[in-house]
This record gives sequence, structure tokens and C-alpha cells, in this order.
Amino acid sequence: MTTGRPREFDLDERLDRAVAVFWRQGYEGTALSDLTAAMGINRPSLYAAYGNKESLYRKALDRYADRADHVREAFEQPTARACAETLLRGTVAAATGGDAPGCLMVQGALATGEQAGAVRDETAARRHAAEAALCRRFEQARRDGDLAPDADVRGLAQFVGLVWYGVAVQAAGGATPEELHRAVDIAMSAFPSPRGTFPAP
Repeated sequence: MTTGRPREFDLDERLDRAVAVFWRQGYEGTALSDLTAAMGINRPSLYAAYGNKESLYRKALDRYADRADHVREAFEQPTARACAETLLRGTVAAATGGDAPGCLMVQGALATGEQAGAVRDETAARRHAAEAALCRRFEQARRDGDLAPDADVRGLAQFVGLVWYGVAVQAAGGATPEELHRAVDIAMSAFPSPRGTFPAP
């Protein structure tokens, strides 16, 4: 009985390279030739290890989320305010560091054609799931008395989500960390206290 030839590359390390390409170029802006060149593997090896381009992109999203330490740190904070501020300031640092500014979850599949509709929907679903997690965190804060009983936790989660992803979009457009932290300062000035409610628009 014969066995297959051992794989000669590290799956996670090559996946990190794919993440960087999708991050810079987006899903539709990335060709298979871009991926194979960046990952240092040929097409048969890519298909064998990761599946097709769509499958690789989904794995890249998983890898990107796994490395989002600032998000995990935010949800571990003891108060809703600390959760929001840790998330936003961590996003500033993540979105302005390295050679791929912005956020893969935001810009990876915003503008896609019909053929990439499933990828666009998948990315949007992940953003919605993150916002739903924020809502649950704020609901817990309301139960704990950390937010007022009449606090609009869904609206608050949407507000923080807008700033969260807005930071990433602005970073991709060249905004500096200082500019983005000022925006976070303004956002946090509107965050409700335990005795207050979320400001009406």
C-alpha cells in the first residue's frame, strides 16, 4: 500500500499569505495566480489543501477572525463601556498596522458581482453575527445594572458596529491612527452611563 507524498509546506503559514492578498485586493480583485504566487504553491496544491478560491476565502476569514485578539479582549472586559472602547481602539491599531490597512471583513467582499454573491453574503453574515454578539453583551450589561433598564441595546450595538466598521473603512482610505482615535473619543462621549440612556438621534 502506498501513501500520498507528505505536504511540504505549513498550511497556516501559507493561509496567512492568502489572508494578506485578499485583505489588500478583495475577493474579486484577487486572481488564483495572485494567490499561488503569494503562497508559493501551484494550483493543484492549493486545491488539494484549501479547495477552490471561495473555500480558501472562507478559510481566510476564519483565520483572520482567529487572530483578532482585540475582539476577544473586548468581550472579556467587565463593563459595556470598556468592551466598546477596547473593541474600537483595538480596531484602530489592527486596521492601521501592517501592509494591509482596513479590515478583511469589511472590504474583502463589499463590491462583488453576481458570481461572488455567496462570498458577499457570507462576509455580511459574519459582520451581522459580530453585531449580534455585541447586542447580547449589552443585554447582559443591562441585566447586571451596568446599563440603564431602558437602554436601547440593539441601537447601541448598531452604533458601535457602525463606528467599528467605519474605522476600518477610513483606515483603508488612509486615515491616521490619531484621526481615528479622535473619532473614537467622540463615539465614546456618546456612550450611555449606567444611569443614562443612549442619546436620541
